[in-house]
Amino acid sequence: MTATPDTPSGAPTLRQWLLTETPTSRRHARFASAYKGWLSFRSNTMAMIGLLILVALVLIALAAPLLAPHDPYVQNLSSRLLPLGSEGYTLGTDSLGRDILSRLIYGSRITLYIVGLVALIAPIAGLLVGTVSGYAGGIVDTVLMRITDIFLAFPRLVLALAFVAALGAGIENAVLAISLTAWPPYARIARAETLTIRNSDFISAVRLQGAGPFRIIVKHIWPLCISSLIVRVTLDMAGIILAAAGLGFLGLGAQPPSPEWGAMISEGRRFILDYWWVATMPGLAIFTVSLAFNLLGDGLRDVLDPKDAGS
Repeated sequence: MTATPDTPSGAPTLRQWLLTETPTSRRHARFASAYKGWLSFRSNTMAMIGLLILVALVLIALAAPLLAPHDPYVQNLSSRLLPLGSEGYTLGTDSLGRDILSRLIYGSRITLYIVGLVALIAPIAGLLVGTVSGYAGGIVDTVLMRITDIFLAFPRLVLALAFVAALGAGIENAVLAISLTAWPPYARIARAETLTIRNSDFISAVRLQGAGPFRIIVKHIWPLCISSLIVRVTLDMAGIILAAAGLGFLGLGAQPPSPEWGAMISEGRRFILDYWWVATMPGLAIFTVSLAFNLLGDGLRDVLDPKDAGS
Protein backbone atom coordinates (compact mmCIF):
# COMPACT_ATOMS: atom_id res chain seq x y z
CA MET A 1 0.00 0.00 0.00
CA THR A 2 1.38 3.40 -0.93
CA ALA A 3 1.05 6.50 1.22
CA THR A 4 -1.40 9.17 0.18
CA PRO A 5 0.16 12.25 -1.42
CA ASP A 6 -0.60 14.52 1.54
CA THR A 7 0.54 11.97 4.18
CA PRO A 8 4.30 11.23 4.14
CA SER A 9 5.29 7.58 4.44
CA GLY A 10 5.55 6.54 8.08
CA ALA A 11 3.87 9.73 9.41
CA PRO A 12 0.76 9.16 11.54
CA THR A 13 -2.56 10.35 10.22
CA LEU A 14 -4.61 12.88 12.17
CA ARG A 15 -6.92 10.09 13.36
CA GLN A 16 -3.97 8.01 14.58
CA TRP A 17 -2.47 11.03 16.37
CA LEU A 18 -5.77 11.76 18.13
CA LEU A 19 -6.12 8.13 19.16
CA THR A 20 -2.57 7.97 20.54
CA GLU A 21 -2.72 11.35 22.34
CA THR A 22 -2.14 10.85 26.07
CA PRO A 23 -3.14 12.91 29.12
CA THR A 24 0.55 13.76 29.55
CA SER A 25 0.76 15.26 26.07
CA ARG A 26 -2.39 17.27 26.73
CA ARG A 27 -0.87 18.60 29.97
CA HIS A 28 2.30 19.54 28.11
CA ALA A 29 0.23 21.36 25.49
CA ARG A 30 -1.67 23.30 28.16
CA PHE A 31 1.59 24.17 29.92
CA ALA A 32 3.11 25.39 26.65
CA SER A 33 0.03 27.50 25.94
CA ALA A 34 0.09 29.00 29.46
CA TYR A 35 3.81 29.76 29.20
CA LYS A 36 3.31 31.44 25.83
CA GLY A 37 0.53 33.55 27.36
CA TRP A 38 2.79 34.51 30.28
CA LEU A 39 5.54 35.62 27.89
CA SER A 40 3.02 37.76 26.02
CA PHE A 41 1.71 39.22 29.27
CA ARG A 42 5.22 39.89 30.59
CA SER A 43 6.04 41.94 27.51
CA ASN A 44 3.25 44.38 28.44
CA THR A 45 4.98 46.85 30.78
CA MET A 46 1.82 48.52 32.07
CA ALA A 47 0.17 45.19 32.81
CA MET A 48 3.23 44.08 34.76
CA ILE A 49 3.12 47.31 36.77
CA GLY A 50 -0.51 46.60 37.64
CA LEU A 51 0.35 43.03 38.62
CA LEU A 52 3.24 44.17 40.84
CA ILE A 53 1.03 46.72 42.60
CA LEU A 54 -1.58 44.07 43.33
CA VAL A 55 1.01 41.57 44.52
CA ALA A 56 2.38 44.26 46.82
CA LEU A 57 -1.16 44.93 48.09
CA VAL A 58 -1.66 41.25 48.91
CA LEU A 59 1.69 41.07 50.71
CA ILE A 60 0.90 44.23 52.68
CA ALA A 61 -2.47 42.82 53.71
CA LEU A 62 -0.92 39.53 54.82
CA ALA A 63 1.88 41.24 56.75
CA ALA A 64 -0.28 44.03 58.20
CA PRO A 65 0.55 43.26 61.87
CA LEU A 66 4.27 43.42 61.03
CA LEU A 67 4.14 46.53 58.82
CA ALA A 68 1.69 48.75 60.71
CA PRO A 69 3.62 51.04 63.10
CA HIS A 70 0.58 51.54 65.37
CA ASP A 71 -2.68 49.87 66.31
CA PRO A 72 -5.20 51.20 63.75
CA TYR A 73 -7.98 51.30 66.36
CA VAL A 74 -6.19 53.04 69.23
CA GLN A 75 -7.19 56.70 69.72
CA ASN A 76 -4.77 59.35 70.94
CA LEU A 77 -6.50 62.72 71.14
CA SER A 78 -3.28 64.47 72.09
CA SER A 79 -1.90 63.55 68.64
CA ARG A 80 -4.98 64.32 66.55
CA LEU A 81 -4.65 65.76 63.04
CA LEU A 82 -0.87 65.65 62.91
CA PRO A 83 0.50 66.56 59.45
CA LEU A 84 2.47 64.37 57.06
CA GLY A 85 5.97 63.51 58.20
CA SER A 86 5.27 63.90 61.89
CA GLU A 87 7.54 61.91 64.15
CA GLY A 88 6.16 58.39 64.41
CA TYR A 89 3.28 59.21 62.03
CA THR A 90 4.52 59.17 58.42
CA LEU A 91 1.12 59.96 56.88
CA GLY A 92 -0.21 61.93 59.83
CA THR A 93 -3.21 61.17 62.04
CA ASP A 94 -6.95 61.55 61.78
CA SER A 95 -9.40 63.46 63.95
CA LEU A 96 -9.16 60.86 66.71
CA GLY A 97 -5.37 60.63 66.69
CA ARG A 98 -5.23 57.29 64.89
CA ASP A 99 -2.29 56.62 62.59
CA ILE A 100 -3.42 56.97 58.96
CA LEU A 101 -0.68 54.71 57.59
CA SER A 102 -1.65 51.88 59.93
CA ARG A 103 -5.31 52.28 59.02
CA LEU A 104 -4.48 52.19 55.31
CA ILE A 105 -2.45 49.01 55.77
CA TYR A 106 -5.23 47.25 57.66
CA GLY A 107 -7.80 48.71 55.27
CA SER A 108 -6.17 46.77 52.44
CA ARG A 109 -7.46 43.60 54.10
CA ILE A 110 -11.03 44.86 53.96
CA THR A 111 -10.61 45.91 50.32
CA LEU A 112 -9.26 42.50 49.30
CA TYR A 113 -12.00 40.77 51.31
CA ILE A 114 -14.71 42.69 49.46
CA VAL A 115 -13.09 42.32 46.05
CA GLY A 116 -12.43 38.61 46.54
CA LEU A 117 -15.98 37.74 47.57
CA VAL A 118 -17.62 39.83 44.86
CA ALA A 119 -15.23 38.42 42.24
CA LEU A 120 -16.31 34.94 43.35
CA ILE A 121 -20.07 35.47 43.66
CA ALA A 122 -20.95 37.76 40.73
CA PRO A 123 -19.21 35.89 37.87
CA ILE A 124 -20.54 32.52 39.04
CA ALA A 125 -24.09 33.88 39.22
CA GLY A 126 -23.72 35.53 35.81
CA LEU A 127 -22.22 32.37 34.31
CA LEU A 128 -25.14 30.27 35.56
CA VAL A 129 -27.79 32.67 34.27
CA GLY A 130 -26.06 33.36 30.96
CA THR A 131 -25.29 29.77 29.98
CA VAL A 132 -28.73 28.46 30.95
CA SER A 133 -30.38 31.32 29.06
CA GLY A 134 -28.26 30.88 25.94
CA TYR A 135 -28.49 27.08 25.81
CA ALA A 136 -32.18 26.73 26.68
CA GLY A 137 -33.45 29.56 24.48
CA GLY A 138 -37.18 30.20 24.08
CA ILE A 139 -39.18 31.43 27.05
CA VAL A 140 -36.35 30.69 29.48
CA ASP A 141 -34.00 32.95 27.54
CA THR A 142 -36.60 35.69 27.31
CA VAL A 143 -37.44 35.70 31.03
CA LEU A 144 -33.83 35.57 32.23
CA MET A 145 -32.66 38.28 29.84
CA ARG A 146 -35.53 40.62 30.76
CA ILE A 147 -34.60 40.21 34.43
CA THR A 148 -31.01 41.00 33.47
CA ASP A 149 -32.17 44.09 31.58
CA ILE A 150 -34.03 45.31 34.67
CA PHE A 151 -30.85 45.09 36.76
CA LEU A 152 -28.83 46.82 34.03
CA ALA A 153 -31.34 49.68 33.86
CA PHE A 154 -30.34 50.93 37.31
CA PRO A 155 -27.01 52.58 38.18
CA ARG A 156 -24.94 50.09 40.16
CA LEU A 157 -24.40 52.27 43.23
CA VAL A 158 -28.06 53.30 43.42
CA LEU A 159 -29.19 49.68 43.22
CA ALA A 160 -26.58 48.65 45.80
CA LEU A 161 -27.88 51.36 48.13
CA ALA A 162 -31.39 49.95 47.77
CA PHE A 163 -30.22 46.43 48.63
CA VAL A 164 -28.15 47.61 51.60
CA ALA A 165 -31.12 49.64 52.85
CA ALA A 166 -33.19 46.45 52.76
CA LEU A 167 -30.51 44.17 54.21
CA GLY A 168 -28.98 46.55 56.73
CA ALA A 169 -25.57 48.21 57.01
CA GLY A 170 -22.46 46.06 57.34
CA ILE A 171 -19.58 44.74 55.28
CA GLU A 172 -21.20 41.35 54.55
CA ASN A 173 -24.42 42.98 53.39
CA ALA A 174 -22.38 45.42 51.31
CA VAL A 175 -20.63 42.48 49.61
CA LEU A 176 -23.97 40.82 48.91
CA ALA A 177 -25.47 44.07 47.58
CA ILE A 178 -22.53 44.72 45.25
CA SER A 179 -22.65 41.11 44.01
CA LEU A 180 -26.38 41.42 43.28
CA THR A 181 -25.69 44.47 41.12
CA ALA A 182 -22.54 43.14 39.41
CA TRP A 183 -23.72 39.86 37.85
CA PRO A 184 -25.75 41.09 34.78
CA PRO A 185 -22.74 41.96 32.54
CA TYR A 186 -21.30 38.49 33.17
CA ALA A 187 -24.64 36.93 32.24
CA ARG A 188 -24.63 38.86 28.97
CA ILE A 189 -21.11 37.72 28.12
CA ALA A 190 -21.83 34.09 29.02
CA ARG A 191 -25.04 34.10 26.97
CA ALA A 192 -23.28 35.51 23.91
CA GLU A 193 -20.55 32.87 24.18
CA THR A 194 -23.14 30.10 24.63
CA LEU A 195 -25.14 31.19 21.59
CA THR A 196 -21.96 30.95 19.53
CA ILE A 197 -20.92 27.57 20.92
CA ARG A 198 -24.19 25.63 21.24
CA ASN A 199 -24.66 25.02 17.49
CA SER A 200 -21.02 24.18 16.77
CA ASP A 201 -20.03 20.80 15.34
CA PHE A 202 -18.26 19.54 18.44
CA ILE A 203 -21.32 20.25 20.63
CA SER A 204 -23.45 18.32 18.11
CA ALA A 205 -20.98 15.43 18.29
CA VAL A 206 -21.07 15.43 22.10
CA ARG A 207 -24.88 15.53 22.00
CA LEU A 208 -24.95 12.53 19.64
CA GLN A 209 -22.79 10.62 22.13
CA GLY A 210 -25.60 10.94 24.65
CA ALA A 211 -24.45 13.90 26.76
CA GLY A 212 -27.29 15.77 28.42
CA PRO A 213 -27.69 19.55 28.70
CA PHE A 214 -26.13 19.68 32.18
CA ARG A 215 -22.97 17.85 31.08
CA ILE A 216 -22.70 19.91 27.90
CA ILE A 217 -22.97 23.20 29.80
CA VAL A 218 -20.61 22.24 32.63
CA LYS A 219 -18.00 20.27 30.69
CA HIS A 220 -17.93 22.01 27.33
CA ILE A 221 -19.52 25.47 27.45
CA TRP A 222 -18.32 26.79 30.81
CA PRO A 223 -14.60 26.24 30.07
CA LEU A 224 -14.91 28.24 26.86
CA CYS A 225 -16.60 31.14 28.69
CA ILE A 226 -13.99 31.40 31.46
CA SER A 227 -11.40 33.50 29.60
CA SER A 228 -13.90 36.21 28.69
CA LEU A 229 -15.22 36.31 32.24
CA ILE A 230 -11.71 36.58 33.72
CA VAL A 231 -11.00 39.64 31.60
CA ARG A 232 -14.32 41.18 32.60
CA VAL A 233 -13.68 40.47 36.30
CA THR A 234 -10.32 42.20 36.31
CA LEU A 235 -11.72 45.21 34.48
CA ASP A 236 -14.67 45.32 36.89
CA MET A 237 -12.55 45.33 40.05
CA ALA A 238 -12.08 49.11 39.92
CA GLY A 239 -15.84 49.61 39.83
CA ILE A 240 -16.32 47.15 42.69
CA ILE A 241 -13.74 48.98 44.81
CA LEU A 242 -15.42 52.31 44.08
CA ALA A 243 -18.85 50.88 44.89
CA ALA A 244 -17.57 49.49 48.20
CA ALA A 245 -15.89 52.82 48.98
CA GLY A 246 -19.11 54.65 48.10
CA LEU A 247 -21.11 52.50 50.50
CA GLY A 248 -18.47 53.01 53.18
CA PHE A 249 -18.49 56.77 52.54
CA LEU A 250 -22.25 56.82 53.08
CA GLY A 251 -21.95 54.76 56.26
CA LEU A 252 -23.60 51.67 54.77
CA GLY A 253 -20.51 49.49 54.31
CA ALA A 254 -17.89 48.66 56.91
CA GLN A 255 -18.88 50.28 60.19
CA PRO A 256 -16.64 52.37 62.49
CA PRO A 257 -14.04 51.91 63.75
CA SER A 258 -13.12 49.59 60.84
CA PRO A 259 -10.33 51.16 58.74
CA GLU A 260 -12.20 50.89 55.45
CA TRP A 261 -10.90 53.36 52.86
CA GLY A 262 -14.28 54.80 51.89
CA ALA A 263 -15.22 55.32 55.53
CA MET A 264 -11.85 57.02 56.10
CA ILE A 265 -12.61 59.49 53.31
CA SER A 266 -16.01 60.13 54.87
CA GLU A 267 -14.39 60.89 58.22
CA GLY A 268 -11.86 63.22 56.62
CA ARG A 269 -14.25 65.21 54.44
CA ARG A 270 -15.03 67.56 57.33
CA PHE A 271 -11.38 68.64 57.44
CA ILE A 272 -10.61 68.61 53.72
CA LEU A 273 -9.73 72.32 53.54
CA ASP A 274 -7.43 72.52 56.56
CA TYR A 275 -6.28 68.90 57.00
CA TRP A 276 -6.39 67.62 53.46
CA TRP A 277 -4.25 64.51 54.07
CA VAL A 278 -6.91 62.83 56.22
CA ALA A 279 -9.14 62.23 53.18
CA THR A 280 -6.49 62.38 50.45
CA MET A 281 -4.38 59.41 51.59
CA PRO A 282 -7.21 56.82 51.45
CA GLY A 283 -8.36 58.42 48.20
CA LEU A 284 -4.92 57.86 46.69
CA ALA A 285 -5.00 54.25 47.91
CA ILE A 286 -8.33 53.66 46.14
CA PHE A 287 -7.02 55.36 42.98
CA THR A 288 -3.82 53.29 42.94
CA VAL A 289 -5.51 49.92 43.43
CA SER A 290 -8.25 50.72 40.91
CA LEU A 291 -5.65 51.74 38.33
CA ALA A 292 -3.67 48.55 38.99
CA PHE A 293 -6.73 46.38 38.32
CA ASN A 294 -7.44 48.27 35.09
CA LEU A 295 -3.86 47.81 33.89
CA LEU A 296 -3.99 44.11 34.77
CA GLY A 297 -7.31 43.71 32.98
CA ASP A 298 -5.99 45.33 29.81
CA GLY A 299 -2.99 42.99 29.83
CA LEU A 300 -5.13 39.89 30.36
CA ARG A 301 -7.47 40.99 27.58
CA ASP A 302 -4.54 41.17 25.16
CA VAL A 303 -3.46 37.65 26.14
CA LEU A 304 -6.80 35.87 26.49
CA ASP A 305 -8.74 37.68 23.79
CA PRO A 306 -6.20 38.96 21.22
CA LYS A 307 -8.88 39.65 18.60
CA ASP A 308 -10.18 42.50 20.81
CA ALA A 309 -6.67 43.86 21.35
CA GLY A 310 -6.24 44.54 17.67
CA SER A 311 -9.61 46.20 17.22
